[in-house]
Amino acid sequence: MDYRQATVCRKISCTGIGLHTGKKINMTIKPALPDTGIRFVRVDLNSSPMLKAHYDNVVNTMLATSIGYDEYRVSTIEHLMAAFYSLGIDNAVVELDGPEVPAMDGSAAPFVFLLNDAGISLQRAYKKFIVIKRPLLVEDGNRSIAVYPSKELRISYMIDFEHPLLKNQKFDLLFSGQNFVGEISTARTFGFLKDVQTLKKNGLAHGGSLDNAIVIDEFRVINKDGLRFEDEFVRHKILDFIGDLSLAGVHIIGHFVVERSGHSLNVSMLQKLMSTRECWTTVSFKSRHESVRHRIKIPSFGFADPVAA
Repeated sequence: MDYRQATVCRKISCTGIGLHTGKKINMTIKPALPDTGIRFVRVDLNSSPMLKAHYDNVVNTMLATSIGYDEYRVSTIEHLMAAFYSLGIDNAVVELDGPEVPAMDGSAAPFVFLLNDAGISLQRAYKKFIVIKRPLLVEDGNRSIAVYPSKELRISYMIDFEHPLLKNQKFDLLFSGQNFVGEISTARTFGFLKDVQTLKKNGLAHGGSLDNAIVIDEFRVINKDGLRFEDEFVRHKILDFIGDLSLAGVHIIGHFVVERSGHSLNVSMLQKLMSTRECWTTVSFKSRHESVRHRIKIPSFGFADPVAA
């Protein structure tokens, strides 16, 4: 187990369509120095503005998580952020020539593949962890997120939509990079056929297709290949949650119990948690012995063999 920060070994690129803008977007991921965090750069704009992926910079949570300031926006960052988080990549610069991260297949799996291909480099600085000390609850109607003290990161998630395929789905994830890659990363975003035209009239889902989303009519999934998991819907909601959770900028050790949440409540929870200082403490570990002494189980991150700095 290594508790050091990490970045990618080399720059790597891909091209895809933005789920909501429908625009072709080129993306390049580059190594970054320790304590940089994940930063997005809009290279299509004259000033090439840079923005850190952080909950304070979230400007929109309508069907995706968007960060920005003034007129500068980067949208739909959650799947890429979940991939960074699961592989333990703390520092990277993401260059985009458009306003949105490419959708790829609607999951985080293509980003996990891309990052593993780039390789992971361990750095001299140590990761920071937030350890939950006291419970915290946020609610919005019948939606809620509670977090409790735990020796490891655990996410228990429930969804319940008015649809026969989406009734009372539950999934319990003991987080590790391996569990994320094997059980969560390939779960795709989903939407309802009846909502497509309304979304497009409101400037959303212009790049949505059966290639990058599960589409559901009143009774069934209309994608010819069907589902990757019987409970793919709740698994994808956990993927989104992890992507939003990463906006803390540090790894959180606690048990999250989530019911019917979405990007808006995820970010609200994170803002409340981080401002409620008595609920958590910050720690860093330089050895397994230190984490054992604190009775904390640090996640193992991803499958790639890291390269020591």
